Amino acid sequence: MMPNCTIHRQRIMQINVPGLLLFLAVSLALLSCSRTLYVVRHAEKISSTDSAAKMMANDPRLSEAGKVRAIVLRDELKTKHIKHIYSTNTVRTRTTAEPLSQATKINIESYNNVDSLVNVIQSTKGNVLVVGHSNTVDDIVNKLCRQTKIAADLDDKEYDNLFVVKVRGKKRTFSRHKYGYPSNP
Repeated sequence: MMPNCTIHRQRIMQINVPGLLLFLAVSLALLSCSRTLYVVRHAEKISSTDSAAKMMANDPRLSEAGKVRAIVLRDELKTKHIKHIYSTNTVRTRTTAEPLSQATKINIESYNNVDSLVNVIQSTKGNVLVVGHSNTVDDIVNKLCRQTKIAADLDDKEYDNLFVVKVRGKKRTFSRHKYGYPSNP
């Protein structure tokens, strides 16, 4: 009876080794196809009552709280294997992205149009950070998810959302996280 068991085990091993190798190859391929897209609104900007803000009304810089939030964002995402950073070409969005850009040595790529941005993101590989505005973050997230996840523009005082879209093949999952000190909408 022992010789038959040995032969049977050898046959099982012959069958299972190729199957196991195929399973591992498919698993690795699926993992390489998955990626995570992070979308945030720019950090806090200087108040419109600030005299410097009045001088730069159309393109205010970050407040001290905003600079801190940008550092917190860097710390949250620096180990997330970000490959692309996208920002509009405003001071507040670029300054929000800069700490992560400097930490990861990834250049910030500018975008002007949400539809064009989404097309670019869908044609690239790797994890992505997008920094937008209160009136564009919802559009960006909804288009990346291919369905409505955020019903309206963000409140003007809402800065602490970190929206996460995980993409695996055609499947998308959405989650909303908070980062940094709570903002008060």
